[in-house]
Amino acid sequence: MNQKVDVFFQQTKKWQEEFEQLRQIVLECALTEELKWGWPCYTLEKSNIVLIHGFKDYCALLFFKGALLKDAKGLLIQQTKNVQAARQIRFTNVQEIVQLQSILKAYIQDAIEVEKAGLEVTLKDNTQLTLPEEFRKLIDENPEVKTAFAALTPGRQRAYSLYFSAPKQAKTREARITKCTQQILKGKGLNE
Repeated sequence: MNQKVDVFFQQTKKWQEEFEQLRQIVLECALTEELKWGWPCYTLEKSNIVLIHGFKDYCALLFFKGALLKDAKGLLIQQTKNVQAARQIRFTNVQEIVQLQSILKAYIQDAIEVEKAGLEVTLKDNTQLTLPEEFRKLIDENPEVKTAFAALTPGRQRAYSLYFSAPKQAKTREARITKCTQQILKGKGLNE
């Protein structure tokens, strides 16, 4: 147990009982407990294996290389279509976690074996960005924004591309682009 993680569990309001139950299960699998990205993260020799995190409607156990797990019970969920490696098992109450305890341990052990074997998820090539017309127009008309966007890391460019492209209405896409232009000019990522 890690004292920084203890503080997380003491301060969390939503999903507290569920988080505690997940923590107990994961710690029984002999992983190292850390706090990463503000969430309890469990590692094997400094490699991320599983993360406990919460959302509005559910909490989850996230397997960093979940795409490589066997998933015999069909529990793993791809969080969004853009997530390539990670998979979640979601919960809405503590009873679900208690009922799946032995299965969760088996999934965690499978994740540990994947890491020990040195397996890696084959990632799709994401070098091709699909920029919405509104943003292409802005960078064509504004060389300063074009240069700043080109200077961003590929991951930051991709995050903006996905964020700008998501809305169906042009008005919403334009509002997002306007809102983020200064951030791009400062060389910052979407959530920095």
